Amino acid sequence: MAFSRLTVSGEVERRRLVEEAIHSGEMEGVSVDVYTRADTEDYIAGRIDSDELVERARARYGLR
Repeated sequence: MAFSRLTVSGEVERRRLVEEAIHSGEMEGVSVDVYTRADTEDYIAGRIDSDELVERARARYGLR
Protein backbone atom coordinates (compact mmCIF):
# COMPACT_ATOMS: atom_id res chain seq x y z
CA MET A 1 0.00 0.00 0.00
CA ALA A 2 1.53 3.31 -1.08
CA PHE A 3 0.96 6.56 0.72
CA SER A 4 -0.55 9.37 -1.31
CA ARG A 5 0.79 12.11 0.95
CA LEU A 6 3.87 12.16 3.08
CA THR A 7 4.85 15.08 5.23
CA VAL A 8 8.36 16.46 5.11
CA SER A 9 8.86 15.40 8.72
CA GLY A 10 7.66 11.90 7.83
CA GLU A 11 10.14 11.73 4.97
CA VAL A 12 12.94 12.99 7.20
CA GLU A 13 12.10 10.35 9.80
CA ARG A 14 11.98 7.58 7.20
CA ARG A 15 15.36 8.66 5.80
CA ARG A 16 16.85 8.65 9.31
CA LEU A 17 15.50 5.16 9.98
CA VAL A 18 16.77 3.82 6.65
CA GLU A 19 20.22 5.34 7.14
CA GLU A 20 20.34 3.91 10.65
CA ALA A 21 19.39 0.44 9.39
CA ILE A 22 21.94 0.56 6.57
CA HIS A 23 24.66 1.71 8.96
CA SER A 24 23.78 -1.06 11.40
CA GLY A 25 24.01 -3.64 8.62
CA GLU A 26 27.33 -2.23 7.41
CA MET A 27 28.71 -2.48 10.94
CA GLU A 28 27.84 -6.20 10.76
CA GLY A 29 29.51 -6.57 7.35
CA VAL A 30 26.34 -6.43 5.24
CA SER A 31 26.53 -4.63 1.90
CA VAL A 32 23.34 -3.00 0.58
CA ASP A 33 23.01 -3.33 -3.20
CA VAL A 34 21.79 -0.61 -5.57
CA TYR A 35 18.40 -2.29 -6.01
CA THR A 36 17.72 -2.29 -2.30
CA ARG A 37 18.88 1.31 -2.06
CA ALA A 38 16.41 2.20 -4.84
CA ASP A 39 13.66 0.44 -2.88
CA THR A 40 14.55 2.42 0.23
CA GLU A 41 14.24 5.64 -1.78
CA ASP A 42 10.72 4.55 -2.82
CA TYR A 43 9.96 3.94 0.85
CA ILE A 44 11.41 7.27 1.97
CA ALA A 45 9.40 9.13 -0.69
CA GLY A 46 6.21 7.37 0.39
CA ARG A 47 5.71 5.49 -2.88
CA ILE A 48 5.68 2.18 -0.97
CA ASP A 49 5.06 1.29 2.66
CA SER A 50 7.23 -0.78 4.97
CA ASP A 51 5.34 -3.99 4.12
CA GLU A 52 6.15 -3.54 0.43
CA LEU A 53 9.78 -2.70 1.24
CA VAL A 54 10.14 -5.95 3.19
CA GLU A 55 8.29 -7.92 0.50
CA ARG A 56 10.66 -6.65 -2.19
CA ALA A 57 13.71 -7.56 -0.12
CA ARG A 58 12.36 -11.03 0.64
CA ALA A 59 11.56 -11.62 -3.05
CA ARG A 60 15.00 -10.40 -4.13
CA TYR A 61 16.73 -12.92 -1.88
CA GLY A 62 14.26 -15.79 -2.32
CA LEU A 63 12.81 -15.57 1.17
CA ARG A 64 9.11 -15.79 0.31
